Order: sequence, then structure tokens, then C-alpha cells
Amino acid sequence: MSEKIEQLSEKEQQELMQKYDTESNTRHLKGTIFVVISLIMVAFSLFQLYTGAFGQFTAYIQRTVHLGFALVLIFLLFPARKKGAKHKIAWYDFVLALLSIAVTAYWPFYYDTLVQQFGGITQAQIVIGAVAILLVLEATRRAVGLPITIIAICFLLYALFGQYMPGMLIHRGLTLEQLIHSMYFTTEGILGTPLQVSSTYIFLFLLFGAFLVQTGVGNYFNDLAISLAGRRTGGPAKVAIFSSALQGTISGSSVANTVTTGSYTIPLMKKLGYHKNFAGAVEAASSTGGQIMPPIMGAAAFLMIEFAGVGYWEIAKAAIIPAILYFSGIWIMTHLEAKKTGLHGLPKDQIPSKLVVLKKIHLLLPIFVIVWFLYIGLSIERTALYGILSAIIVSLFMKETRITPKKFVEALISGARTALGVAAATACAGIIVGVVTKTGLGLKLGQGLVDMAKTITENPNGLLLLTLFFTMITSLILGMGSPTTANYIITSTIALPAILALNDQLEVAIPVLAGHMFVFYFGIVADITPPVALAAFAATGISGGDPIKTGINASKLAIAAFIIPYMFILQPQLLMIDTNIFELILILITAFAGMISIGAGMIGFWYRKLFWFERIISVVGGLLLIYPGGYSDMIGAVIFAAMLVWQFVYKRGKGVKENTRNASGAGA
Repeated sequence: MSEKIEQLSEKEQQELMQKYDTESNTRHLKGTIFVVISLIMVAFSLFQLYTGAFGQFTAYIQRTVHLGFALVLIFLLFPARKKGAKHKIAWYDFVLALLSIAVTAYWPFYYDTLVQQFGGITQAQIVIGAVAILLVLEATRRAVGLPITIIAICFLLYALFGQYMPGMLIHRGLTLEQLIHSMYFTTEGILGTPLQVSSTYIFLFLLFGAFLVQTGVGNYFNDLAISLAGRRTGGPAKVAIFSSALQGTISGSSVANTVTTGSYTIPLMKKLGYHKNFAGAVEAASSTGGQIMPPIMGAAAFLMIEFAGVGYWEIAKAAIIPAILYFSGIWIMTHLEAKKTGLHGLPKDQIPSKLVVLKKIHLLLPIFVIVWFLYIGLSIERTALYGILSAIIVSLFMKETRITPKKFVEALISGARTALGVAAATACAGIIVGVVTKTGLGLKLGQGLVDMAKTITENPNGLLLLTLFFTMITSLILGMGSPTTANYIITSTIALPAILALNDQLEVAIPVLAGHMFVFYFGIVADITPPVALAAFAATGISGGDPIKTGINASKLAIAAFIIPYMFILQPQLLMIDTNIFELILILITAFAGMISIGAGMIGFWYRKLFWFERIISVVGGLLLIYPGGYSDMIGAVIFAAMLVWQFVYKRGKGVKENTRNASGAGA
């Protein structure tokens, strides 16, 4: 038997997530207050289940009740400071929780008066609206983090003092009354589309994930990944890729995915011989990729329905090939790294038997259930409910996976807890969206990026590439430190207009969905892009590596994520938009060949170690294969074939020389 692999305990995993994942930095309460808070979370989940099953309340009531639950729970569970007391609740947090109840209950109690009210708002309503805005900002700071909170505050200040802004940013400015009215007494601010999606689709799918976890599906993902990939060259790294892709179907956080999967895979990789910075990078890059993996895509898919104005299935279908290419790129590079350093797979005694794995294959059925129901066009709420029901049913097949009454309650509590960060982020993002709507800032920022590109070139192709580059940088910056849902809302509101502004100047318009996917990808990649690479930093808490070096390695492994978005802007067929099967096959063949060539150049190994100039040639050949166009594909294919032949000849020639030298030595 091989020695036992040291894994992080649940307590160590929790501590690590609290350090790098703001949404996990909650209090650990006991006694009566713990019971009360647990009951509130159960009530939160039951409210969402009820409205999902029997129909939603009117928009204002549905959203304010959802927001009220979230605000109260955030102030009771999240300390004001990251290192604040974790075992008791400060007196002022009880005050904030009571204020949250007051301002969110105002809408249900005075609904008829508010919807019939014309013109401005009363002095009392100004106070209520102002308090609501401040509570949302503080709750977001605690549960989500500073980046989105600071952006929202800047947007509020911009709305108030727009008349003092320079150049194209100038606008008339809103009065305090107009701003508060827009932010809390219409569906254009806090109670806008982002919160609507949170209070309907997203919560139910987070609850679905919580029920899946109670069946033990997370551990099953690891066993399945080890069974399929553990014996292969560089096995643990491929296990990390496989299991992280699977975990992405139930996880809404790159950091949480990194910690839960990485607590097992990173020690395995280090034991096998991978350098600690590379081991951490593999897990961080793979876990970040879980957010772009259909069907759930970190819950952003449901926001995209509203923001992009397309159906769910079109979004999930569009995400399939880019996700496959992303994980294939990481798989290729880890394989080449293992070959380069002479690493092998896991020993047989560390691989679960196929019989054990097959016995629990039923745990995957709920995922196929939701994919099927979404495919046939069932409503998203109904699909989530049937997914939860199917998770409960399949859990009954075996005693060890069974969801007991206790586990049922734990799932309700876990689902509500997971939804808190999403609810706060979407409410805060509503502020940003509302200001953009009122001031037209999105169009101004988008036009600004296009104008910046125009100062360099007027050529349409050059203008497109430069604008995409500036949009990429903007999305990376905006995505730093933000969870998936907030990340997408911010990038689609601020960065996306630049891409859409180009459509008037291009012969062939960029599909709206392609633009949304572009900013979504780069917002997500911010989790592994230094200097604020939260997933990479979390991985180093397990690997003991250097955070910046791990982030650089993760960015290198995830090179596909920096290339693929350009591909589907230039070639929307990659998103299965206006294409046929033959075009798709050709695109996939050239894309995979390109990823192999780029991966070899990045790692410095193919069938043998590459010289520096061969690495450059490999990367150039790969980029040409990936770039859409007949000539570029032909040149890239020639380079690809030439590199293969050259390596084969070189390696064979070197082998012949060594055999001759050995034979001469033996004869002597």
C-alpha cells in the first residue's frame, strides 16, 4: 500500500475559504441564536420553494421579501470586520437587522399606496430609500467584498454630481430625491433585473446544488475523476481538471471549488512530483473553469437570459464548445508537463474500483434531469424544482446517500446561506445598472473604448481587435475580487457596450450573445490573473507555493481562456450560432490542433524538449490554426505538420546516435 495522502480537514478548508472567499467569512454561532438564525434560513428557502412551485408574488413584493431575508441574515452572520468576533453578534448588527426588516417590509405593507403614487416621493420615503441603499452597500461589503461596493458608490456619486464631470462623461445630474426614488422605488435600481433573477431562478438552482451536496455527489465527483483519469500520465493533475469541471455544475465560486477539490488533488500532485506552484496552478485554473461550464455556469447563465435576451438553451449550447476547449487546453499542458518531467499516474491501490464508482452513478441523474427539462423548454423555476425532487429521489437508492429529514433541513440552510452573497451582489449591481440606465454611462464608456482604439487605427479589422483588447483589460480589472454573478453584471454593464458600439462600423455585426460571452469569460479569468488572483491565492494555502508564481502558472495553463473569446467574436460558429455540423467539425479540428501547438510552446515540450525558437514557432502555428480564415489555417497546419516531422526526425536521429555510441562503447 502507498502512504496515505494528507488532506485538509473540513475546519482547515473553512479557514482557507474564509481567508480568500468573502462569502465564506461567516460567524460560528451556537445556542439559541444559532437555532433562530437556522430557522430564518429554513424560512427563506421555504419561501423560495413556495413561490417557485405556486407562482411568484408581484415583482416588488417578491424582490423585497427576498432582499429582506438576505439583509437580515447577512448582518447576523457576517461580522463588520473580516477578523471580527465569530462567536457572538455585535449589538449594532441587531439594529441593522431590524432596520433591514423595516425598509424591506415597507413595500409589502404599503404596496397599494406606492404603486398608485404619482410624481415624487415623501420625506419619509426619502429616509427609507436612503437607509435601504446604505444597508445594501454595507451588506455587499460584508458578504461580497469591497470591489463591487466601491464601484457602486462611485456610480451613485456620478449620478449625483454628473454635471461636474469632464468631457463626454458630463450629464445633468440627479437630485437626491430623484436618485433615491430611482434606486428603491422603481424596478430600475436595487429592485431591478439582477435581483429579480436572484429571487427566482438563481436561488432555486443554488438550492438544487445544496441538495446534491447532501447526497455526497461532491465526493463522488472525485471518485469518478480518479477512476477515469488517475492512472493516466500525470494522473492527479487530470483528476483535478476532471473533478473541477464536474464541481462547476454545483459550485458558484472559483475559490470554494479550488479549496474543496484542491484539498485532495494538490497534495496528490505534489506527491507525484509536480512543483507546488504548478500543482496549485492546475487546481486554480481548473476550478475557475468550473464557472464557465454548462449547465449552471456559476449562476451567470440565468442572468444572461435577461441581459442578452436569449433563451437558456441557446446560452448553454453556446458555452459547450468553449468550455471543452478551455479544459482541453489545461489537460494538454498538464500532460506535456508530466511527460517533460517524467511523471506517471497514480498507483493502482489509490484508484477506486470501477464497481464502487458504478454503484453510485445514479447520483449524476439529477444533472441530466435538469439538462433534459431545460432542453425541452420547461420553465427554469420548474426545472430547478424537478431537479431538487430528483436529487431527493435518487438519494433513496442507497442508505449512505439517502437525504434524511436532518439532511433535508441542512440542505435548506445551506441553500439559503449560499444565496446570501448572490442576493447582496445582485442588489448592489442593480445600483450600477440603474445609474447606467439613468445617465447613459454605459454607451459613453463603450464609445470611449472605441474612440481610444480609433486613435491608433481606422482599419475595421484593427479597430475590432484593439477594441476587443481594451474591453478584455477592462473586464479583467472589473472582475478582480468579485463573485461570478456580480462579475458578469458589472462587465456586461460597463465593458460590453464597447463591443456592441462597433456593430455600426463593421460589415458583419457581432452577435449579442458573443459579446456577452466575451466579457463574461474575461471577468471570470480575473480569478487567476495576478495581482488579484483569488483562486490562485487559495490554492497556495494548500500547496504552500508562491501566490504570484502560482497565478502566473495558472494564467499560462488557462491560455485558452485568453484566446477563445477572440475566437468566438471572430467566428461565432464556435458558439453554434448560424453554423452547420461540417463547419463545426472543421473549426474544432483546427482549434484542438492549435491548442496542442500552443500548449507545447508554453510548456516547452512536445515529443521532446523544445528549443526556444521551436517554442515560438509552435505558439505562432497554434495561433494561426485558431485564427479563423482559410489561409491562416493552411499556414498553421503546415507549421504544425513540420514541427511534428522535425521532432520525430530529431528524436530518432538522436536515438540512433546514442545506440551507436553505446554499441561502440560495448565493443571497446
